[in-house]
Amino acid sequence: MQFGKQRTSIVALALASALACSPLALAQSTEQSAAAAPTQRLPNFTALVKKAAPAVVNISTKREVASDPMMGSDQLPDIFRHFFGDQLPPGFSFGPDMGAGPQGRGHDTVASLGSGFIISQDGYILTNAHVVEGADSIEVKLNDRRQLKAKVIGSDKKTDVALIKVDANHLPVLERGNSSQLETGEWVAAIGSPFGFDHSVTSGIVSAINRTLSSDNFVPFIQTDVAINPGNSGGPLLNLQGQVVGINSQIYTRSGGFMGLSFAIPINIAMDVADSLKKDGQVHRGYLGAAIQEVSKDLAESLGLSDTKGALIAQLKQGAPGDKGGLQPGDVVQSVNGQEIDTPDELPRRVSAIKPGDTATLGIVRDGKRQNLKITVGDWPRADGSSDDGTSGSQGQQHRIGLVVGDLDESDLRQLGVPHGVVVQRVDPNGAAASAGIQPGDVLVDVNRHAVTSGAKLRAIVARLPHNRPVALRVARGGQLLFVALRLDGKQSDE
Repeated sequence: MQFGKQRTSIVALALASALACSPLALAQSTEQSAAAAPTQRLPNFTALVKKAAPAVVNISTKREVASDPMMGSDQLPDIFRHFFGDQLPPGFSFGPDMGAGPQGRGHDTVASLGSGFIISQDGYILTNAHVVEGADSIEVKLNDRRQLKAKVIGSDKKTDVALIKVDANHLPVLERGNSSQLETGEWVAAIGSPFGFDHSVTSGIVSAINRTLSSDNFVPFIQTDVAINPGNSGGPLLNLQGQVVGINSQIYTRSGGFMGLSFAIPINIAMDVADSLKKDGQVHRGYLGAAIQEVSKDLAESLGLSDTKGALIAQLKQGAPGDKGGLQPGDVVQSVNGQEIDTPDELPRRVSAIKPGDTATLGIVRDGKRQNLKITVGDWPRADGSSDDGTSGSQGQQHRIGLVVGDLDESDLRQLGVPHGVVVQRVDPNGAAASAGIQPGDVLVDVNRHAVTSGAKLRAIVARLPHNRPVALRVARGGQLLFVALRLDGKQSDE
């Protein structure tokens, strides 16, 4: 009898174990464990969008161009050229609905699309300079579907920031964040009008901060993997609190489409520019008039340096602030007002942030010895009243061939023994020019037998260069002229 009870207990225990291991029991156990354990949830952007979207606007511009029965790449709307370069991706049509006006009537109306966001209740709006560049008319569509005419208050090409204004009051305003507090891996979102689909929302994370692009030395970009496409330009990059931390400006692409690399202008920099534009319509930035280059390991050893930090002065414009202040070719600038200079890109940023007329203390190494120079910083030269290309110290990027160049004045040209040209200040190591052997200090004289007289002229020439064909560059190097063949087999494109 005792044995029977024991056997009954063993059977009951086995049955209970079997039931506990059944699929139903396992599922219930898993649900209970999941409910008990803390969970990591993906961010919900609903509240962010509700907060920020009312202050985001769609911007459309129109400009008149000379008509051409067969429209070439030079007549593409600026927003498309900024994104795709001179070549639309395969299968992409450019028709009247995307901005091409009627052909063959003397003049065509070309339209482009972009985004922006309201920064004051009385109608001031931030966007990209390339969105409104050359526009004859600007129309802003608000979140409430109102369409208002806008005027350009000011535009700064070096940072790609523009301030425009509509005639309205009591408008919703985006709350400003602090871009200096962004961290890599942080969630962010973008709101804009890609291809005209207004108030489209995309999200991602901050991939890197203080990113230097070969095309820009004045902006420490925020790199993200947020999907950005034509029409997103000028729209806000937002943190999870719905605060604007950047202006979406560029992408990197080899296919003509989004490839996971997007770049935004930090809002702290953009607002400083906006304040200057609002005050007098232009930006005043510090200027030395120096052409700079990277310090290689071999150069560091030859100059008596222990490392490769700093910016090497390759050339100085005669009579410019740097020349007057005692800078010399061969000096390595390692600090500005106590702030270290690790890479050459940091020097123009530091100097440009100094108010013209103020004194800057430059920590340099000369002949292996450290010393300080006090230099009165000048104002960036404006040959035509704009803030585009300066002279020898300017950082004008030629996007397609991968060069940063500076203009030369008559005395420079006489000294170099060339009739015209621009000096190569920096070579993108991944660009076509680097592959062709172009070096900092070279003077680019001709491109395909077209005279290069300025950085702006070079940009105009390279904008029309054929893709994937050899290009003949005539270069002055070491007192001699030589030809260099260059092939455009890949390019960086802006958004």
